[in-house]
Amino acid sequence: MNKARPIPFRKMNGLGNDFVVLDARAHPVALDSAAVRAIADRETGVGCDQLIVVAPPTSGDMDAFMAIWNNDGSEVDACGNATRCVADLLISETGKPEVVIGTNAGLLRCTRPGEGLATVDMGTPRFRWDEIPLARPVEDTRAVVLDTGPEVPELGPASLVNVGNPHCIFWVGDVAAYDLARFGPVLEHHPIFPERANISLAHVADEGHIVLSVWERGAGLTRACGTAACAVAVAAARNGLAGRKVRVTLPGGDLSLDWRESDGHILMTGPLSYDYEGTLPASTVEPAGTDA
Repeated sequence: MNKARPIPFRKMNGLGNDFVVLDARAHPVALDSAAVRAIADRETGVGCDQLIVVAPPTSGDMDAFMAIWNNDGSEVDACGNATRCVADLLISETGKPEVVIGTNAGLLRCTRPGEGLATVDMGTPRFRWDEIPLARPVEDTRAVVLDTGPEVPELGPASLVNVGNPHCIFWVGDVAAYDLARFGPVLEHHPIFPERANISLAHVADEGHIVLSVWERGAGLTRACGTAACAVAVAAARNGLAGRKVRVTLPGGDLSLDWRESDGHILMTGPLSYDYEGTLPASTVEPAGTDA
C-alpha cells in the first residue's frame, strides 16, 4: 500500500531571493538533484533560487538544521537570506528571542529586531587561500589578478573571501555597466576555484554604502545574495574602501552589515516575506522510508 503523502511547502523570499522551504522535522523527505531541479524550475515546478529543508537538530545546541540546495541541484553550505527566513519561522514557532540554526557552515544565531526583519550572525570570514579555497597558493587575497579569456571584460584585481561559501568580488565604477549574466558563468567555473565561486560586481558609493550585483554559484543572477553582501562588506573594510558598518544595496533592496570588531563576526539584518503555501505531490519528493 502506498503511504506517501503530499509534502507541504512555504514559498518565502528575502529581498526577492526566493526559496521553497520544506519542513522535514516531523516527516523526513529524501531529495536528489533531479527532484530539486524539478521543484526549482520556474516553468514546470514551483520555481526558486534555492530549495531549503528544515530538519531536526543534530545536536542540543541548535533549534533546527537547515540544508540548502541551489536550483541547479547542487547542495551548498550557506545562504544568508534563507537563514533569515528560516529564523523568522522558528522564532514565530517557539517564541524565543534567539534561535540557533545548524548548517554545513556551522551554527548561526538569529534574532528578530522588528516585524518582518531578521538578523543572523554569519560568523567569521576566512581569507587564506586554502580556506576559500583556491587551486594554488595566493599570498594576498585582497587583490588577485585572474587570467581570463575574451568573454570577460577588464575588471582589475579581485578580492576573495569565504563566508560559508567562496566569493570573488570585483570593484567597479558602475555595476549596471556590465553584463554579468554573460561572463558570470565563466568566472564561476574559473580553474582557480575548485569548488566554483559566487561572482560579485561592487561599487563603493561611500564609506557606508555599497551597490552590489551577484552571479550566484549554481543559481545564476539573483535579486539578492546574503553571503555575497557579507563578503563584499568585509572585503571593502579589509581593503580600506568602507567602514565596518555598511548598507549594501542589491537589485531586491538593502541589507545592513556590521563586521563586529570585538569578535570578527558578521551581523546581517534585512527584511523577509512569506509569499504563499502549497503542497508538492509525493511523486516529486518521496518521504524517506515510504512504502511503494
